[in-house]
Parts: sequence; C-alpha cells; structure tokens
Amino acid sequence: MEPKKSKKTTIQNIIFIVFIALLLFSPLGTFVKVHLNRLIAFSPKTIAVTDQKMISSYQWQLKDASGKTVSLESYKGKIIFINFWATWCPPCIAEMPSIQKLYADYQDKMVFLFVTTDSFEKANAFMIKENLTLPVHQSLSNPPLELESSTIPATYLVDQSGNIIVAKIGTADWNSDSFREKLNELLKNN
Repeated sequence: MEPKKSKKTTIQNIIFIVFIALLLFSPLGTFVKVHLNRLIAFSPKTIAVTDQKMISSYQWQLKDASGKTVSLESYKGKIIFINFWATWCPPCIAEMPSIQKLYADYQDKMVFLFVTTDSFEKANAFMIKENLTLPVHQSLSNPPLELESSTIPATYLVDQSGNIIVAKIGTADWNSDSFREKLNELLKNN
C-alpha cells in the first residue's frame, strides 16, 4: 500500500510544481499577477506635511521618446507626477489603466513623467499593445536622491513648491476620487 501512496504523492507534487512554475514564469502568470495587483490597489496616501521631503536638485536629465532631452529644472514650479516602471513588471502593468485615465484628464494641467529602463522600442510597443498614450522617458542622469528607489513601480507626486507629497512604492489606484481631489486642491493653488 505504501508504494502506491508514495507514487500518488510524487505525481501530485510534480503537478503542483508545474502549476507554480506556470504562475511564476509564463504569460498566464503575468496575467494573474497583474489582475491580483489591480484588485489590491488602493488610493495612495498623502505624506503628512511634517514628513514631506523637498526635491534637493532639479538637475535630472531625461530623454523622451522623440529623442529630445528634458530637464526636471524646466518643470520647476509645476505639479509633477513621476512614475518609474518597466514592461516586465506586473505591478507596473496593473496600475497603468488607472494612470492612463488620470493622464487623459490632467495632461494639460500638470507634468507626467513615465521613466523606464526599457528601450524606447520595447516601451512604445508595450504602450501601443496596451492602448496607452503615456509619455515615456529614459533617465540620462541620476534622479534626485529623494526619488531614488530600488523597487518599481515607484511613483511620486511633487507639488509646485517642490515638496514630495505622495511617495508610493507598489501598485496604487491613481484614478481614485481621493487622489483626484488632492490634484484639484493643488491646481487651485496654481
């Protein structure tokens, strides 16, 4: 009786390992991870005024998809939404639809920077495939120290005075009513 049970257990273990491998290393796994992240995405919280950091340097250089070099300096005094992301990152992909909705409504009222380490070819192909119109950038120099993160997605909202009022690592619902209220409040002060 023991050998049959052992063989059955071995087969069950192999099936379980194959299932886990599919979830971790296949497009099906990416799909599942993206949708799970969307389910757990909440509105980002504003940092308490006493804990907010200020951008220490605006010397950060970026390149846009057309090859034009832009400097964070040129956006000083404006509201800036900065998102670090990659095409291979399920949490990044999960929050893109909410960012796209936000971008569609606020692109003329504030600055959006979507910074990737992917090639422009790969990032733009991803944008087309996902029907996104977000402005893709690559970093040409190190970002300000306050914006450095070893994890993506990493998203920051900088107010007109250079204060980082939102710093979110991980997936968030950027199209939430509470985040839009915060943006509208900032825009009134513009």
